[in-house]
Amino acid sequence: MNNWIGAHRSAGNQRRYPKDVSRRIAIIKIAQQTGMSMTEVGECFAALPASRTPTAADWRALSQHWQSELNDRIESLLVPRNKLDSCIDCGLSLNDCPLRA
Repeated sequence: MNNWIGAHRSAGNQRRYPKDVSRRIAIIKIAQQTGMSMTEVGECFAALPASRTPTAADWRALSQHWQSELNDRIESLLVPRNKLDSCIDCGLSLNDCPLRA
């Protein structure tokens, strides 16, 4: 992670971040809001050149990948959610409960 984020100190000892670092921080914050792990963010950043600010095209590629990941997560949560009502009837039987399958 340290290779993505670097700053220099001003005369007043404040950290100053270049534009590429600020953009990467913004991307990290968005990724966190979507539930992406830092490992997943790192994998995506590995595909970006470290020496330049991520572009709109870079963002489109990242966001399309993350949308696909989010859709998969949502789908994996919808299946058990939609089966919850049937648990009322099965009595959580080991043999008949659709969620225990």
